[in-house]
Amino acid sequence: AYSIILEPSDKIALADPSYPCYKNFANLLNIEPVFINVDASTNYQITPEHLEGLEVKAVHISSPSNPTGTLYDEENLKNLCEYCKERGIYLISDEIYHGLVYEKKERTALEFWDKAIVINGFSKFFCMPGFRLGWMVLPEELIRPAEVVIQNVFICAPTLSQYAALGAFDYNYLSQVKQTFKRRRDLLYQGVKDFLKIDAKPEGAFYLWADVSEYTQDSYQFAFELLKKAKVALTPGVDFGKNNTHKFVRLAYTRKEDELKLALERLKEYLS
Repeated sequence: AYSIILEPSDKIALADPSYPCYKNFANLLNIEPVFINVDASTNYQITPEHLEGLEVKAVHISSPSNPTGTLYDEENLKNLCEYCKERGIYLISDEIYHGLVYEKKERTALEFWDKAIVINGFSKFFCMPGFRLGWMVLPEELIRPAEVVIQNVFICAPTLSQYAALGAFDYNYLSQVKQTFKRRRDLLYQGVKDFLKIDAKPEGAFYLWADVSEYTQDSYQFAFELLKKAKVALTPGVDFGKNNTHKFVRLAYTRKEDELKLALERLKEYLS
């Protein structure tokens, strides 16, 4: 999407914290990322107020978000679409975790603006991360530029992956997958909230963003020591930006429940 709509030296607004590959893709194309500090006060969402006064050509959001698991609510998503529409700013909405939302209802940016660019794929909800298969919804005027880029980068998605994906639309099974992740989310959230501060309960995806400032001011060293001494792996917050991320870690509930229980026991013992 970046290579379709942006030129070198153009600016794109990204949340901090956010998925680190966004800024890496921007840097690869000599596009300048403009980081917007987000926190629990907006449920880790970029709002139109954040964008006031910024000279950006595009805004990139993700809902649910990696690393926080928070979801863009309907009102803010609508307002964000209106803001970008009125100012001629491209809006890219990464919706790869749609389907893995546990209480609320996920909303697509396309409900509020038909010019929004939506990214999705089979890696998360459809449980096919190794098949490297996804899609992008574009306004009609961007389809040909997208074709030009795609045919020079990877031509097409692998044939084997496309055939495999035909078997992925088993929504009875996928509903069980969703409930499995919800149980894991509840288990992990209930297990850590008494000794780690969670300022935004995850609403989707499979991540939990935890404040460890009571124990450390260096999330990287904390994660390294936890791995070495307690044999528990988590991701230091500094991987996701610079906005107080030295105080945070990301926990993922992608393992089985018995493994999560063991990890909780080890984590609690390590911190006691």
